[in-house]
Amino acid sequence: QVQLVESGGGLVQPGGSLRLSCATSGVTFRNYAMSWYRQAPGKERELVAGMSNTGGTTNYADSVKGRFTISRDNARNTVYLQMNSLKSEDTAVYYCNAHSVISSWAYWGQGTQVTVSS
Repeated sequence: QVQLVESGGGLVQPGGSLRLSCATSGVTFRNYAMSWYRQAPGKERELVAGMSNTGGTTNYADSVKGRFTISRDNARNTVYLQMNSLKSEDTAVYYCNAHSVISSWAYWGQGTQVTVSS
């Protein structure tokens, strides 16, 4: 059974930091590109950051470049999103996504709420 479990969300003041984690099980982690998406109320889900299965390639939404960093630990089957200099507009539910590089399989986590407010 495939599971993606996000953690690390919460309430933080503007300018603060959070680190999200997404622990996976039931997949061969090294064969999956990993991404973080977010969805704010009333808005569509958007890609925040992505990383190739090898970790050699990353991409970021323009709105988070220079503030967010995606990383992965293939030994722990976990992907992270370090979020610094948080803004109120970063408030959303953040979702982890795993997409196989050798098939069409893709999986989503259940999401973790990030609220940036004073």
